[in-house]
Amino acid sequence: MNYKEIANDILFNLGGAENINELTHCMTRLRLKINDMSKVNVENLKNIESVITVVENMGQLQIVIGNKVTKVYDELIKLVPTISMDNSNNDKPLKENIFNKILSTIAGIFTPTIPAIAGSGMIKGILSIVAMYYSSKHNIDIKTSQSYIILNSMADAIFYFMPIILGYTSAKVFKSNKIISMVIGATLCYPAFTALMTGTEAVNFLGLPVTKAGYTSSVIPIIITIWVLSYIERFLEKYIPEVIKIIMVPTFSLIIMLPATLFLFGPIGIYIGNAISFIYTSIYELSPTLCGAFVGGLWCVLVIFGAHRALVPIGINDVAQMGRQNLLAFAGAANFSQAGAALGVFFRTKNDNLKTISLSASITALFGITEPAIYGANLRLKKPMICAVICGAIGGGIMGFGGAFGNAFANQGVLTIPVYASAGAKGFISYLIGCAIAFFGSAILTYIIGFEDVSKC
Repeated sequence: MNYKEIANDILFNLGGAENINELTHCMTRLRLKINDMSKVNVENLKNIESVITVVENMGQLQIVIGNKVTKVYDELIKLVPTISMDNSNNDKPLKENIFNKILSTIAGIFTPTIPAIAGSGMIKGILSIVAMYYSSKHNIDIKTSQSYIILNSMADAIFYFMPIILGYTSAKVFKSNKIISMVIGATLCYPAFTALMTGTEAVNFLGLPVTKAGYTSSVIPIIITIWVLSYIERFLEKYIPEVIKIIMVPTFSLIIMLPATLFLFGPIGIYIGNAISFIYTSIYELSPTLCGAFVGGLWCVLVIFGAHRALVPIGINDVAQMGRQNLLAFAGAANFSQAGAALGVFFRTKNDNLKTISLSASITALFGITEPAIYGANLRLKKPMICAVICGAIGGGIMGFGGAFGNAFANQGVLTIPVYASAGAKGFISYLIGCAIAFFGSAILTYIIGFEDVSKC
């Protein structure tokens, strides 16, 4: 497969480098902001090798490629080296409605963290299984061993230092100084600062009382802080003389933002995070079964519109604050249902090309990447998508009823099953049953109900 040729074809049908305002990618899609959509040939883009489909949402043109997206992106960025998240080639911001802008911002902040979070989650899940094995079979608590502590530190580090990591990704999105943003995040994680903010004594700064809160593992406070920092930096850049700008802009940025975070943005962020967690927890406690069914059924529908990114912070925040989450357990039912529906398409279709696409998409979905299954088979044929939604809802409902949850934030697929072993026997079994029903149920239902097959010619 010639990725350089694919990148050239994509660029040509996008209307050339000058028509691209921004170019990024997530796990399966090229995400672009286009200056003039009339210059884009969408139908030709869909026919390019490796391109599954092309969709427009969240104010972006999204080219769905699948797990080869990084290789295509690497070749494409060589052809348009001035295009990036920094948007340095175009001073005119594109008009975007507020909902799309919020979703785009959330995606920009959290998407770069997903691979590291997923890897950490895998390690956490494996450690949980090993610890349970030694505890039940040998009555040994390996959690006190040095090897376990070292590995667990690696798994927990991304959550503990979340303010630093989100400080960097937020700075990229809000176009503020990345290193200064990371320093602010590091301050919130600094051991002496953390001990002060979580201790028993009242805290004062310059004689003024400070709202005490633990900011390690926090999510929203640093995002709000860096958003405000971006405006502070632009103000300082405008009025500070050029000769001292390199020193005084970062100095004033830190001096202004740390107290502002302590007195205002930090507490606001903590309260917002607690409110979001409270709302989701209240819905879950009202009916775990219905909550699981709702997420399991509609998660992949939200994926189509990119709106699932709005729910990602809930899972990350829950793991960071409480060490567990059930959102992605339910989303796992949705992923397995998409894999099953694509497998049902494979067994039912008479079209050789669709057989190849659906089988490959089914396998990919089992590892947590559902876009090929959604766009390549299920949504394209409509009825398999409906079957997947129904069985995903049933699977998610079973997980909710059984109390399934994971002790890490991880992409939902066969490799991350160990993450959900920490839920205990009942919770883990309900997770496995939910996944099985979602997968086999959607495969069988798709095969029985059928669909309008693609013509062989």
